[in-house]
Amino acid sequence: MPNADRNLAHAVHPDRGVMVDTMRERLIVGLDVPTLKEAEQAVRELDGLVSFYKVGYQLAFAGGLDFARELASGGTKVFLDMKLLDIDHTVAKGVENIVRMGMTMLTIHAYPKAMRAAVEAARGSDLCLLAVSVLTSMDEQDMIDVGYEYDPHTLVLRRSEQALHAGMGGIVCSAAEAEAVRRIVGPDMAVVTPGIRPAGSDHGDQKRVMTPAQAIRNGSSHLVVGRPIVAASDRRAAAEAILDEMRSA
Repeated sequence: MPNADRNLAHAVHPDRGVMVDTMRERLIVGLDVPTLKEAEQAVRELDGLVSFYKVGYQLAFAGGLDFARELASGGTKVFLDMKLLDIDHTVAKGVENIVRMGMTMLTIHAYPKAMRAAVEAARGSDLCLLAVSVLTSMDEQDMIDVGYEYDPHTLVLRRSEQALHAGMGGIVCSAAEAEAVRRIVGPDMAVVTPGIRPAGSDHGDQKRVMTPAQAIRNGSSHLVVGRPIVAASDRRAAAEAILDEMRSA
């Protein structure tokens, strides 16, 4: 499975210097808005500053899949956050169609059979498959309530090993676990971290959060930032502030 961007290999390794201009490639803005009109407005406001967007459930079911295809056809990178999980055949067929959409990244729940099916379906393409380890909105009590025998940190590491062996392109995890995950997966796999919140901002429904600078220092290759940017009164200024904080790391 290809890396998210082989040209960023030097920027992925936590012990190597990061060129300032790569930070724009490493910031993924989550278009977590209810309508296509709002998503289009956000992209217009961030034009020339942001080159990578996430499309998840909320926007996908409001015309966002066609919008994602349009963005990709124009050269913009798109992270399609669908968190696929189903029987192997269904996962594979879904991945095959997503490959044709021209997406850059796609999330798969980190179940070994699902990951192997997705990897086989995406073979030969440039789609980077990301294994979703543990949602950043979940803490240890949530894991107990669901019935897992592992705490979040332990399960993230276990699933990272499984993703590596399955041939996935990267891991989605909390930035708090990024350093430990990087030690498992090595320098080349993407480590994509949501739950990024600038210092002093509201955590919302996220429980395992970290600032942009801390996430970069911990070995995150890409940061997913949604509400702190798209819900800001000045989206461009919010994105610039986060980029500045990333560069400071």
